[in-house]
This record gives sequence, C-alpha cells and structure tokens, in this order.
Amino acid sequence: MRVWGCLFGCFFLLLPVSASASDLPSGQSVTLLEVRQDELGAETWLRFRFVAPELGAAEAPITYGEAEADMAVLCRDVALPYMAEHQLNAGRIVISLSEKPIDFGVSDASVIQFFDGFRVENNRCIWEGL
Repeated sequence: MRVWGCLFGCFFLLLPVSASASDLPSGQSVTLLEVRQDELGAETWLRFRFVAPELGAAEAPITYGEAEADMAVLCRDVALPYMAEHQLNAGRIVISLSEKPIDFGVSDASVIQFFDGFRVENNRCIWEGL
C-alpha cells in the first residue's frame, strides 16, 4: 500500500501548459509534459519536464546557452506559480527540455535533452546548475 501511495502522490499529470515563443528568450515554444515530485532525503524536488521540438531543428537548433535562459524563465513563470496554485513546498526545482517526449529516466542518445536546477528561496528561483 505504501508504494502505491508514493506512486500516485509523486507524479502529477497536467493539462498541457505551453510557453509561446514571445515568452522565452530563445524564441522557441515549449509544452509542459509532466510535473514529478521526488523526495530526496529530507528535501522535496519538483521536476518540470517540457517538450521543446526546436532543440532538434534541422536549421538553427536551440543551443544549451539559449535554452539556459529559457529554463530560468520557465522556473520563474511556470514552476513557481504551479507550486503556489497546488500548495506545494519544494527546496529544489529541476527544469528539463527534451526535443520530443520520452519516458522519465530514459536515456536516448538520439533525443536532445537539457536540464537545469534551481533552489527555491523567498519565492524565487536561484540557479544552482546540475
């Protein structure tokens, strides 16, 4: 029973949330795939997984440097409001961008993925990197 409670309590499905090109510094559009809650020791981590098809664009793909600024905006404008709306308390937020949907924890060398980590402090995302 305890395992099932964690499985259901640690994974949230959402209606798709998107950030348009005008919202992100790189100009790319992304869609929220899922939000996961993980307990790592005594700390709660929230993982916001976004699909960002332009990471793998044939012409002018988004670089990590461009995506890094996007991830900071997504933390501030999507993750923090989500936490407030759902009354969640997390010490860390991880933002991930993937050029196409893949299962959580799966490594696929053919799929471009970027990750960045933030500490939550005073309702702000403080960059920590991963």
